[in-house]
Amino acid sequence: MSAVTFFPNPTEPQDLPGRVHLPMPAEIDFCNAEQLLPLIMSEARARGDRLEVLVLDLTATSFMDSQGVRLLNDLRHRLRTGARLRLVARPDGVASRVLELTGLRRDVPVYDNLAEAMAS
Repeated sequence: MSAVTFFPNPTEPQDLPGRVHLPMPAEIDFCNAEQLLPLIMSEARARGDRLEVLVLDLTATSFMDSQGVRLLNDLRHRLRTGARLRLVARPDGVASRVLELTGLRRDVPVYDNLAEAMAS
């Protein structure tokens, strides 16, 4: 798998003050979860104290194993105090089902669409 990067999509809402949106890859598993953590944390740290909400967009994620769940759990614990993690996942998607089965959905709010997550 190649290096993971975040490419803004001009049709998606732009980052709002204090809020950052990062689209996640199609697969989050043992092959890339370890690489994603420092990339996401770098994006969060770049905002410093201004970061209020980090929104990870899982709508394109069609596969996620336990390492993906671990990544999300690690992220929520590593964000600076006061910053919140929000997830966007298709209700009928694999990521949403994995979040439900593992119980992470109870700890991290999951939204059906990006606009709601960004406004939260």
